[in-house]
Amino acid sequence: MRPMTQRLADGVLQGNRTALSRSITLVESTLKSDEEQAELLLDSVLAQRRSLKPARVDAAGLTSFRLGIAGPPGAGKSTFIETLGQFLTAHGHKVAVLAIDPSSSRSGGSILGDKTRMEKLSNDPNAFVRPSPTRGTLGGVAQHTNDIVLLCEAGGYDIIIVESVGLGQSEIVIDDTVDMVMLLVPPAGGDDLQGQKKGIMEIADIVVVNKADGDLKGTAKHTAVDYMHAMHLMRRKDPDWEPKVKMISAMENKGVDKVWAIIEEYRTNMGELDKIAQKRNAQSSKWMWNQLNEQLMRSVSRSSAVRHKADKMKKDLVHGFISPRSAAGTVLELFLKSQQEKSQT
Repeated sequence: MRPMTQRLADGVLQGNRTALSRSITLVESTLKSDEEQAELLLDSVLAQRRSLKPARVDAAGLTSFRLGIAGPPGAGKSTFIETLGQFLTAHGHKVAVLAIDPSSSRSGGSILGDKTRMEKLSNDPNAFVRPSPTRGTLGGVAQHTNDIVLLCEAGGYDIIIVESVGLGQSEIVIDDTVDMVMLLVPPAGGDDLQGQKKGIMEIADIVVVNKADGDLKGTAKHTAVDYMHAMHLMRRKDPDWEPKVKMISAMENKGVDKVWAIIEEYRTNMGELDKIAQKRNAQSSKWMWNQLNEQLMRSVSRSSAVRHKADKMKKDLVHGFISPRSAAGTVLELFLKSQQEKSQT
């Protein structure tokens, strides 16, 4: 491990936000040299963290809680997260917000760019806001989100909020990252509810109807009732938890405390049943396979022999002389052969 990488690991464990930011940048890098250092960084942080006494431990023995927030554009996710985050820091929590931003298909960079959407929370000394590009990943959750969650927890943040971009049914991927999923929606008519993707509703542990203020208050009430009926008709995600529906106004800071009370109820009930720990164990296994797929794809794309062969097959693909499946098999066979030859030299 490079001395700089070790300093980053030490800084993260000491609660240094600059070290945490730089560590996340390292983890997100696609440079081969950075990927190797990122693995060493994560292993070092996890190893050192096991020997430290955590600042907070709940009844289930967990030192943190991971909340995922999904919802359509216009639901007011940023306003809600900022209001909830300020409420939590005022009550002694350290909050990390991973605001997953859509990526530019050309550059791979974040379109929204920086922390301008949550300026007040970003300036809170007990909060950490980090936008991350999805780089085209389906589900609206960046491929390194799980690693970043671990770094934030090692940095002393006991509440981790993951905001996912609105990508419809594929957004269910967020359930593989967090302990609890919140669906945040704006006031809407019955037709809008019918258009809500079933997948995200099936994984929601709580539905929050935002913007229940001004002229929209009446519509918000009807929306909340519609969601209550819809959730009642659906098969429960977990037999030990009945999804709740709550109406709030994040802009007026009304009802946010009630939402947190429901989250606390979920955390206590599911934690005592060991459901959260079990879910995290299953998630770790899924993320291992996700990382394997990503690393394999990067290794294949870095092979000059593979790239040369793939370029030559493009014309055959265009003219229909070979199927994409057969082409993929040829590329994989060539890659495995090149790796075998490399190991023998």
